[in-house]
Order: sequence, then C-alpha cells, then structure tokens
Amino acid sequence: MKIPNDLHYTIEHEWIRLKNNRATIGITDFAQGQLGDVVFVELPAEGTELTKENTFGVVESVKTVSDIYVPMTGKVVAVNKDLESQPELVNSDPYGQGWMIEIELSKL
Repeated sequence: MKIPNDLHYTIEHEWIRLKNNRATIGITDFAQGQLGDVVFVELPAEGTELTKENTFGVVESVKTVSDIYVPMTGKVVAVNKDLESQPELVNSDPYGQGWMIEIELSKL
C-alpha cells in the first residue's frame, strides 16, 4: 500500500491531513490491519464539538471494537457517510475513501 507523505500520525494510529484550518482524520493501514474486517463505523454528527484526545467514534470489526481518538480540538464539519453502508472502505482504502471525519480546528 502506498502511504501518503502529507500525513501526521498519533500514537493510537490515527492519521491527520492538515489543510488550512481543517484536519481530515482516519485510521492507519496498520490499525485497520490489526482490527481485521471492519463491519461497522460509528462517527459523530456534523456540528459536534470535539476535544483533543477524547474519543470521537468506534470501529467494530470481526475481531474487536476499538475507540477512535481525536488528535485536535475542533468542530466536525464533514463526516464520511459512505462508511455507514460501506465500512469496509476503512480496510480497502484507509488513506483515501476510508477517511472518517473532517474538523475545523479551534482557535487557541
């Protein structure tokens, strides 16, 4: 798998793509591989305020259920609705179509 070179990573294996005042977030190829086949993804609604290092969602696989952590404080401005009907996108394209949320970063 080709890993994009414009990403930042967390210790919990989330990736972040920064562009202006927004961050797109997903889980790494390593994380999806450890989870196995993803069967369900629970994500917050648009408009939800998130605080750095708190959970923002859940990924359920055939092996386990895992929390997903937000690496930055901000407001959800986009949610990948495709994951509702196609959670397997997290496995097949974690850095592309398997993205999870986009947040607008809070001003410090």
